Amino acid sequence: MAVRVLFVTLPWKTHLFNFVPLAWALQTAGHEVHVAAEPDLTGAVTGAGLTAVPVGSGETMGERVRRAWREGTLPTPEEAPPPGHPVELYDLGPDRQRLSWQELNRIHDTLVVPRAWLSNDTMFDDLVAYCRSWRPDLVIWNAVTFAGSVAAAAVGAAHARFLFSVDLYSRLRDDQLTVMARQPPQDRRDGLKDWFAPWAAKYGVEFSEELVNGHFSIDQMPASFRLDFPHRTVSMRHVPYNGPAVIPAWLAEPPRAPRVLMTFGVSVRSWPELQVVPVERLRESLDSLADLDVEVVVTLPDDVRASLGRVPANVRVVDFVPLHAVLPTCSAVVHHGGAGSFNGSLLSGVPQLLVSTALDAPFKDHHLRAAGAGLAITPDRFSGPLIRENVVRMLEDPAFRAGAETLRREIMSYPAPNALVPELERLTAEHRA
Repeated sequence: MAVRVLFVTLPWKTHLFNFVPLAWALQTAGHEVHVAAEPDLTGAVTGAGLTAVPVGSGETMGERVRRAWREGTLPTPEEAPPPGHPVELYDLGPDRQRLSWQELNRIHDTLVVPRAWLSNDTMFDDLVAYCRSWRPDLVIWNAVTFAGSVAAAAVGAAHARFLFSVDLYSRLRDDQLTVMARQPPQDRRDGLKDWFAPWAAKYGVEFSEELVNGHFSIDQMPASFRLDFPHRTVSMRHVPYNGPAVIPAWLAEPPRAPRVLMTFGVSVRSWPELQVVPVERLRESLDSLADLDVEVVVTLPDDVRASLGRVPANVRVVDFVPLHAVLPTCSAVVHHGGAGSFNGSLLSGVPQLLVSTALDAPFKDHHLRAAGAGLAITPDRFSGPLIRENVVRMLEDPAFRAGAETLRREIMSYPAPNALVPELERLTAEHRA
């Protein structure tokens, strides 16, 4: 029997792209599929061949964040806590060290809760109203788009989190609840619940951890990257979608030398603040690779390309190239740690060098190294000599390719989106009220 499935995406194009192959699979299996997104993403949804449901304000996420910076309701990147906490704090095992109560509150107050209200507050009313009208059977929501779980609960729909990275939000939530239970009752402050519970109550839904975790989660990460939680998880093979794509003529030819891709995400096109590497250091890194027998491909927006100026003869600078097409031709990739670049590199079995300050970067670094599949540096250490050293190391040591290939085989063992549909149908019937 056909069911109605509503996807709820973070107002960010790359997060929408993570959903698209599963949405196609459900749609071609005969189910009704709609995608709820802020108006800014309507064109991207319909461009992917899916039905869009605009919810929320016309203000883009970028505009909203910059306004919050001006008003002082959101810490600027300079004011926020450094995201690169020691990876052992996130490591697996019941005896791991947990963050202190003060540190957990600081992270929730400056990162977790602000991201929650920035991503959800404007869409709650529209999303619940639409669910009450359309009555979906299953709501699949981005891991931090909690409005999706509230809307689902308001109409008795099954609902699932769709993870875009390692599940650090659940790890932080688990630590928050565990450490909070050790505090005196008068000190047990819960910033996430304080934000979440009034929104749920507005639509007749009682706050519970099920709203935070979903009935189940859909995870594309290798099992070795996952955190040990009792929540139900179903695995899905990552299938890349990069938006409208055209294969350039040069990509149809085999590379003349080992190809190294350097890409720092599409988000910097509208968010210059997200550029992790200054142009001067990027130019220095390209110069450091000039005498190597490699073919370097760099993706950069036009304005950054213009400021880059001269590039070495073995460097090709392009505005955009589909990752799913170029990654299989690469011998190494240097990137910012975004979901598309990271998961695409894993899927293609390519050794990768992360250059990131994202909250999940230390965890990815730890497990890439454990698998022998890659390396990482922080952007403040980005320099020509260090990039050269790491690239040469990944190219010359066959253990990196072997480690990346092991992870690729693990991912390929998971069901593709089409094969996952029957399990989603079963879970929908199990959890739908």
